[in-house]
Amino acid sequence: MKHHDQSQQRQLKNAARSLSEAVASLRTPDEAKKFLEDLCTPAEIEAMVDRWRVAQLLDQGNTYRDIAELTEVSVTTIGRVARFMEFGEGGYRAVLDRLKHQTPGSQTE
Repeated sequence: MKHHDQSQQRQLKNAARSLSEAVASLRTPDEAKKFLEDLCTPAEIEAMVDRWRVAQLLDQGNTYRDIAELTEVSVTTIGRVARFMEFGEGGYRAVLDRLKHQTPGSQTE
């Protein structure tokens, strides 16, 4: 990560808040897909997709070894996702739980 002075850190915090608000404003999976494709490089999207897939597989009770074989994601990344699922801010859990309670097709594209 880049080193920022105190003023830059405040600006970065405000920009991060603005990005969170932008993501929260997206109404459909198609809008989210388009936003991510505009915002991120293909490699960044692939890394996020890998982490999300790992989170889903961990939530289903799969072992690290099974996940590594299924996804070709490193055990280090799998461990990092698992750690954030347990000790992070609760973002993975909030979305996983929300999607479990969502009826198929309730989000339109």
